[in-house]
Amino acid sequence: MSRGRHEGISLIEMLITMVILGVLAGSAMSSWQQHVISARRNEAQAMLLKLMLQQERYFTQNGTYLAFSSGSTGFEERQFQWWSGSRPQTSGYEIEGKACDNEPIEQCVQLVATAGTAMVDVNFRDDECREMKLLSTGERLSTGTRANCWR
Repeated sequence: MSRGRHEGISLIEMLITMVILGVLAGSAMSSWQQHVISARRNEAQAMLLKLMLQQERYFTQNGTYLAFSSGSTGFEERQFQWWSGSRPQTSGYEIEGKACDNEPIEQCVQLVATAGTAMVDVNFRDDECREMKLLSTGERLSTGTRANCWR
């Protein structure tokens, strides 16, 4: 009887395969996370635009803009959605409406979307666009590591 080579996979071959799969999975996870961040950022921008239309309609009817936030209790203020997604717990951004810097609310409103606050998904992070602003003047601003989040 001759001792032949056994057919099958050696431990080294299996370890190499697992390392390759680990690298591919890590790469795919990073790409997926960037996709989720981008999708939530776009969702917040769409909500800011929708809320600005609502503010302009309110301004036309009342001659002033309206401040609102997650803590608003008034009926009119509660008509403005303060989260970016379909429900607060899964939203990436909390939205607030307030007077523009150095101007009264009757003349200018800024809508501010802030990523991952305690009122929305606290685990969501968007270091590139931590805060996005839309002003009634049409100006679009952002803070974070990215130069312009509105592109």
